[in-house]
Amino acid sequence: MVALADLTLVEAAEAVRDGDVTSSDLLNACCERMDAVNPTLNATIWVDRLGAERAARAADASRDTNEWCGPLHGVPLAHKDMYYQEGKLCTCGSRLRKDFVPDITATAIERLAAAGAYSFAGLNMAEFAQNPTGHNREFGDCHNPWNPPYITGGSSSGSGAAVAARFVYAALGSDTGGSIRLPASACGVTGLKPTQTRVSRYGAMPLSFTLDNVGPLTRTARDCARVMTLIAGRDPKDPTSSHLPVPDYDGALDGDISGMRIGIPTNYFFDAADPVVAAAIEQAVEVLHARGATVTRLALPVMDAVSGYGSIISRVEAAAIHAEWMRHRAQDYAPHLSARLYLGYAIPGPYYVESLSRRGPVLRAFAAEVFAQVDVLATPTIPIALPTLAETDIDNGPPGTEAKVLAISANTRPFNYLGLPAISIPCGFDANGLPIGLQLAGRPFAEARLLRMADAYQRDTDWHARRPSPPKLASARIGAAPA
Repeated sequence: MVALADLTLVEAAEAVRDGDVTSSDLLNACCERMDAVNPTLNATIWVDRLGAERAARAADASRDTNEWCGPLHGVPLAHKDMYYQEGKLCTCGSRLRKDFVPDITATAIERLAAAGAYSFAGLNMAEFAQNPTGHNREFGDCHNPWNPPYITGGSSSGSGAAVAARFVYAALGSDTGGSIRLPASACGVTGLKPTQTRVSRYGAMPLSFTLDNVGPLTRTARDCARVMTLIAGRDPKDPTSSHLPVPDYDGALDGDISGMRIGIPTNYFFDAADPVVAAAIEQAVEVLHARGATVTRLALPVMDAVSGYGSIISRVEAAAIHAEWMRHRAQDYAPHLSARLYLGYAIPGPYYVESLSRRGPVLRAFAAEVFAQVDVLATPTIPIALPTLAETDIDNGPPGTEAKVLAISANTRPFNYLGLPAISIPCGFDANGLPIGLQLAGRPFAEARLLRMADAYQRDTDWHARRPSPPKLASARIGAAPA
């Protein structure tokens, strides 16, 4: 007997379609679990339970007349609170937008709704998506479901925590320097940053025009593939979105990775890795090797340029986006964020233009040398054992706190500048009982290959199936007699 809140996204959708449960059953199970664990986790900013109940009843009525919306018919979801939904609050995690109600809806949200899903909450996040830890001065810090004093990763902190705590089946996050993969790693779930342009960014709060990505956090690679199939593809509302056709991500998950070439970098990504993290990655690669993948160790080119240029772009573009508020309401930003934005104004224009103009040549040099030898790179997602919220409180911490915070996202930021797809999947735990993430990165538009490898790994391991023990389990179960 499986508690309804513990179903995967695909299982929940199939349970509704097969008539085993109703959408209202799923929503009630999620809300019951949320009520039990969220007072500790603080993973939500707002909850629209009444609106969700109406959506669930409508989904159940449509099912009763055999009118199906799509592959996620009747599944309740929740998303990082930076996705615009017409008529619903969207705080972007900030005091500056605590009352903001948009009049448009993000394309990714529209596509999930067209598939039959509905949203019941806005999930906690770093202020304006600019922190990798889970801190939020305005709405309170988000806490790790596995060990609450520790960070969740950010900036999609609530998305990672809610999916891990099993009160959300899947959630959208955003990733400008690792903000999907970091909470996926820290909370023990699956998170995919697609290739730049693969998913429309229309209606998602911008942080950096050049580096932002929209993608899912889910419980399994199969769930991730299901969401990607729905949200990827050309969008006329986002002129930067790719015209390339969307592959059959679900169909790619056949478990066959025989002959696929895995590369383990000998520079940069393991330079500051804690031994327990490095050991978990090596063991994960052994699992993939046993399935038929080959393993090569290689030095990566141009890593100094990748790290430096990406930081310049994100700082300058964020400063430009926030220029008007910074002129008139700088005091309403958290101190660490206003300091970061002020630094963006100090970067000379030629440095920014150089960073943009070098992006294509750097990517070509990297891809030509790396992907001639391997198909996928395997690295730690977060190279260090997770620190606590107290240890990473930039506004109140001791000297050296900022360096520790920067170390959290050291391994994720390069793939944003390069625009490459990367996925994080759970592959172990550290001494504090906190998850360790394996990051797999590939050539442009190789999401299907990454998902296939992630799914193959999850067929042979159970890290993704483990969940933190909530203080109170939801009682609703498939096949259980009604109370």
